[in-house]
Amino acid sequence: MGTLPPSEVQGFDALYGLELTECRPDLARGRVAVRDELKQADGFVHEGVYAALAGALSSRGTATSVAEEGQVAIGLAHHLTVLHPITQGTLQATATRRHRGRTTWVWEVEIADEDGRLCVTGRVTVAVRDRQ
Repeated sequence: MGTLPPSEVQGFDALYGLELTECRPDLARGRVAVRDELKQADGFVHEGVYAALAGALSSRGTATSVAEEGQVAIGLAHHLTVLHPITQGTLQATATRRHRGRTTWVWEVEIADEDGRLCVTGRVTVAVRDRQ
């Protein structure tokens, strides 16, 4: 089973500032520095940033395994709950694989603030498909 080097952050993930710090088939970690462009008008980090971060870690973790088999990992469903809004600092995220199926993987995601307080929790389902 492979790993993706942390330097391989491109596209939308690079746009919002994902720093991938660990990526394995069972665990992925990353962080995002909070900046004004990522906030809603009220000053809180936009929930779309949380969803993007959760989806990126879950999809990348799945891809570390299925890419070797000629398959791709595609986000299928996100369910996130914001427990405490974040306004500054760095988002610290961990995705832990809970299910590895033939066509779907399920990940539990936690996002904390830089003080380690759990702020967002959720589940991401990733579809595994043949590369077309």
